[in-house]
Amino acid sequence: MSKGVTPQSKDYAAWYTDVIVKAGLADYGPVKGTMVIKPYGFSIWDNIKESFDRMIKETGHVNAYFPLFIPKSYLAREAEHIEGFAKECAVVTHTRLKTDSDGSIVVDPESRLEEEVVVRPTSETVIWSMYKKWIQSYRDLPLLINQWANVVRWEMRTRLFLRTTEFLWQEGHTAHATSAEAEEETLNILELYRQLAEDYLAIPVLTGLKTEAEKFAGAEKTYCIEAMMGDKRSLQAGTSHNLGQNFAKAFDVTFQTKDNKEDHVYATSWGVSTRLVGAVIMAHGDDKGLRLPPKIAPHQVVIVPIARNEDHVKLIKDFIEPIVYGLKENNIRVYEDWTDNSPGYKFNDWEMKGAPLRMEVGPRDVENNQAIMVRRDTNEKLTLEKAELDNQIPKLLDEIQSGLFEQAKSFRKENTHFVKTYDEFKDAVVGGGFIRCGWDGDPETETAVKNETKATIRCIPFDEKPDGLQCIYSGKPAKHEVIYAKAY
Repeated sequence: MSKGVTPQSKDYAAWYTDVIVKAGLADYGPVKGTMVIKPYGFSIWDNIKESFDRMIKETGHVNAYFPLFIPKSYLAREAEHIEGFAKECAVVTHTRLKTDSDGSIVVDPESRLEEEVVVRPTSETVIWSMYKKWIQSYRDLPLLINQWANVVRWEMRTRLFLRTTEFLWQEGHTAHATSAEAEEETLNILELYRQLAEDYLAIPVLTGLKTEAEKFAGAEKTYCIEAMMGDKRSLQAGTSHNLGQNFAKAFDVTFQTKDNKEDHVYATSWGVSTRLVGAVIMAHGDDKGLRLPPKIAPHQVVIVPIARNEDHVKLIKDFIEPIVYGLKENNIRVYEDWTDNSPGYKFNDWEMKGAPLRMEVGPRDVENNQAIMVRRDTNEKLTLEKAELDNQIPKLLDEIQSGLFEQAKSFRKENTHFVKTYDEFKDAVVGGGFIRCGWDGDPETETAVKNETKATIRCIPFDEKPDGLQCIYSGKPAKHEVIYAKAY
């Protein structure tokens, strides 16, 4: 266990914060609920962002940018939407400050805005006001736009990366000629989110439909990916919404169809955020710190030279130069740690930072034409000949990537419970994990279970098998098999 890190078994929340701070991922901002993402943490987000940006561009989407400030009246146009976000909105009322008679800085009362503006909590309203100008005909469709941006939701209880007042995300907003096209887009994006989570973040996810109570404000349907964290709680890692014609009607976005009729367009929206960095920490981390999947790690291989004098430094630099060149030619992100710290300090530091592979090279290794490789996922030490490194390191990185995924998948399987009675359900909630069970489809049942146990329906999974099941609460025939869990 690394010095100063609270063990997961003692206090998981404290462990999570300790790892973020000690691994240099983020720090607390001066305004309550805000965070500063430090370079190492931002590099992880950058790698996630670049991976997903490539995926959406390959499927015909383009990036744009929309204003941070939204007229308050825009939010009022979609009643369900504003109801969902009203309590989280930051509102700008004035445009300038001034110095008063005693030298204090105060708001200039004469600068009050004629219409107050909301700091973007999400962009549906401002984007659809623009789509009204841009869409006239079926020839303008589909419109497939994404933006990478920051949003502000004034949270009361915050936690670094998971829930902060301001966070970074992508939000896709698309317009379509038919309901079927919008539904297809919604599900295609959900599949991209699944691929991002499983193939890049090495986090297994469940895909499914949110209940009416849990869906996005203003959506007809919300689909999600749900992941199990190391404390057995669920994390909603991404959502894709079929908005139907709700926003098009609110902003009167119509188009001329192929048969010269006028119709409102069909819409989707979808997003993932810096919350994914938190997911990676909690899905893979241990008491030594982070364990990063190689595909999103800032440095896939970290070289720690063990040199006691300048002769050693020159010897090791000459030895590793062709190794580093070969790794970079293989598009492997490699970092040489020549900082003025002891080898022991560096070993602990890179364990904390979750570097997938650590290469240790000292004078004796140079003499023996070898290097010591240490895997972060298993802590296994390997001695490899210099000539083997070009071939073996990519293989090791692939093994680490798949190994982390399989470990997380096994953990989820071990902590997924199938229950038939409410007593079994309550016992399972106490133990933690995912609970698969029958639900009668009644919102009152959903609310009662949430109030009594704090567990919520995370999704109606696509692989549900409700036949023959009874609702664990009412005893009525189950309309759905659902996934319950306590969640972040």
